[in-house]
Amino acid sequence: MLTLENNRLRLSGAVVIDKVSELLEAGRRYVSQSDLTLDCSAVETVDSSALALILDWRRSAEASGKKLAISGLPESLKTLADLYAVTDLIAATS
Repeated sequence: MLTLENNRLRLSGAVVIDKVSELLEAGRRYVSQSDLTLDCSAVETVDSSALALILDWRRSAEASGKKLAISGLPESLKTLADLYAVTDLIAATS
């Protein structure tokens, strides 16, 4: 699930391959409109598609001249980021 409150984009629940397509476009719209913090603290389950999703949103934000900070990365997502050597690209920034 994806919700926006103030400048905080909250990602929650399972972020896995069968959920990512429904999250992708909504997140792109949000991140292209203003500087946001992506709060991942309520994410329960991830697979590698969660990394692709976050990287896509970060690219979309940058392409629009916006910033996307990331907070609350769950350990499972940090482990995947380490495995795929993209930790510096999704590193929590707030």
